[in-house]
Amino acid sequence: MEFDIKMLKFDANGLIPVIIQDVESNDVLMMAYMNEESLKKTLDTKTTWFWSRSRKELWNKGATSGNYQEVKEMSYDCDADCLLVKVGQKGVACHTGQWSCFHNPVIPVDGSAPATAGIINEIYEIVMGRKREMPEDSYTTYLFKKGLDKILKKVGEESAEVIIGAKNRNKDEVIYEVGDLLYHLMVLLAEQDIRPQAVYAELAKRRK
Repeated sequence: MEFDIKMLKFDANGLIPVIIQDVESNDVLMMAYMNEESLKKTLDTKTTWFWSRSRKELWNKGATSGNYQEVKEMSYDCDADCLLVKVGQKGVACHTGQWSCFHNPVIPVDGSAPATAGIINEIYEIVMGRKREMPEDSYTTYLFKKGLDKILKKVGEESAEVIIGAKNRNKDEVIYEVGDLLYHLMVLLAEQDIRPQAVYAELAKRRK
């Protein structure tokens, strides 16, 4: 059945809530509202447009920051009163500089839930925070202060440790050393101003 905007249920103010999700990582990035006009602009331009309830105007995500959202998929829920939009996020989603707007925990992570691939994005955001703030007594700060050559040396050393662990057929050692390698690769990406999503996009090309 072909989609028609009339299928959706806008509220009394002519708005519908929209959840924005990264198409590669499945991270929930933000929540905003669309009216019929902003939805049409989103469908026409394939970038997200929203209705600002505070400014009473349309706004195109990324128009001022450059952090555009390329629309990849869109669906509505069973009650037709909420939209889910999967996007290719350029830069960060939150105006605070965080990857996702949902970065304020209500129930702290206690480590009991199994980690997922999203931990890569979390570690990267922590590393970027260290790069911006350069707190004392931080190993990450130390690496950034020492510069690219030091970071590259650590990537090389950790790569060698992974190789040694694998040659020893020691799974625990391999897991630990791969963790070290991935961390230092996140530092390298941050030093080069490359987001993990760019690597995800490159990997997606290799699924064949």
